[in-house]
Amino acid sequence: MQASFGWTPPGGTLGTIVREAELRAEVLLRRSAELIQAARMAPPAPSLLRALRGGRVEVIAEVKRRSPSKGAIAPGLDAVRQAEAYATGGAAAVSILTEPAHFGGSIEDLRSVRSLLKIPALKKDFHVTVIQLVEARLLGSSAALLIARALSPQRLKELMEHARMIGLELLVEVRDEWELERALHHGASMVGVNNRNLETLEIEEGTAERVIPKIPPGVIAVAESGVRTRDDVERYAGVGADAVLVGSALSASPDPAAATEELVGVTRHARHG
Repeated sequence: MQASFGWTPPGGTLGTIVREAELRAEVLLRRSAELIQAARMAPPAPSLLRALRGGRVEVIAEVKRRSPSKGAIAPGLDAVRQAEAYATGGAAAVSILTEPAHFGGSIEDLRSVRSLLKIPALKKDFHVTVIQLVEARLLGSSAALLIARALSPQRLKELMEHARMIGLELLVEVRDEWELERALHHGASMVGVNNRNLETLEIEEGTAERVIPKIPPGVIAVAESGVRTRDDVERYAGVGADAVLVGSALSASPDPAAATEELVGVTRHARHG
């Protein structure tokens, strides 16, 4: 667990990807005036928060070609066809990885999916600057991911405040109680609990089961990483998860619609804070 007395920059794989994300953001900054103006004109996107408030554990199905932990998953995956299959299978939302170097994603994947699909889309990337959130809003994202471990307390506060200003919802990802405290302190309405330590890439069993019950009932709780079967969804339902984010298992499936359908419909169990 990260020490409670302070934050240090991330190391390992996460540290590498964050530094690369900062370089990508510098390129965006050269077009900041253009992007900000265009984002102001962008129509509102469907609400991810609203889509996850229901009587069942909702599925956020991810378009994922590869990852640092698994390598190649589905290198030739067509983002639009995959997302359509997820929607057919009953996914409440799709997650589109836009990080290019380690996950094989692109903003074109997101742009294409948003132009054709009506369900909410989460922009899954390593967002470290305001201009990346502006880009997410411009592309029609319903929400963007913020990884608490990747951001200093001040930067997390800054990004969360700016997202509210531009009408962009956020899924704030945590992996321990201290990060959860930070996310809640700054007003997170959706919290993802990642079982994977992004610095070491190891799955830390029991993380979601330990942290999710501590998320207040009014905040959406999403279990992330390692969700493969309906039994996994049932297990997270038992500790109070409102949704699961499923990437590798669905992206690698030869029938993603059927694989998604297998995961949906699990009854939600209320958390009592």
